[in-house]
Amino acid sequence: MNGRYQDKIYLALVHYPVKNKNGQTITSAVTNLDLHDIARAAKTYGVGAFYVVTPLEDQKELVEKIVSHWTEGFGRIYNPKRFEALSLIRIKDSLPQVIEEITQLHGMPVKVVATCAADTPQATGYDEFRQMLDQNDGCYLIVLGTAWGLTGEFLESADLVLKPVKGQAEYNHLSVRSAASIILDRIMGKDR
Repeated sequence: MNGRYQDKIYLALVHYPVKNKNGQTITSAVTNLDLHDIARAAKTYGVGAFYVVTPLEDQKELVEKIVSHWTEGFGRIYNPKRFEALSLIRIKDSLPQVIEEITQLHGMPVKVVATCAADTPQATGYDEFRQMLDQNDGCYLIVLGTAWGLTGEFLESADLVLKPVKGQAEYNHLSVRSAASIILDRIMGKDR
């Protein structure tokens, strides 16, 4: 299935609106490791683009500096594989901007697919989601939250919420980059 959904799947790493550990809506800081690792996973699984969403100018500048180092600077020559991955990154102020860009690119609506570490009512399983992909010509934007996750309001407004990634232990607090890789493998992995 690798490449099968390449024109249908996009990723967004959201830094606003997300919540802190007290459930308050905040804007989180960009993490260098998230950019590198999620971009590498996105490239590996054939995602159309990886959007980093933050309204903060200093954070957008940081992302631009990191990306340009690997796509235009010394890093491009030093590590061409990193160049390929980080070339997928697009920086936007908000999710509506992301949705608008994908809609214009494909000329069709985009379904927003939220992710959440907690169980949510009516969550969609991965088998069911892949069936939707097979039956639908539309595009899907998988939205990953930073900090303590996407806000409840955002989850309610999404077209779908995927079932959480869970292990065997009670502990369930994966890094967003780990969760992104697992989610992409469940949806687009070659052995599916």
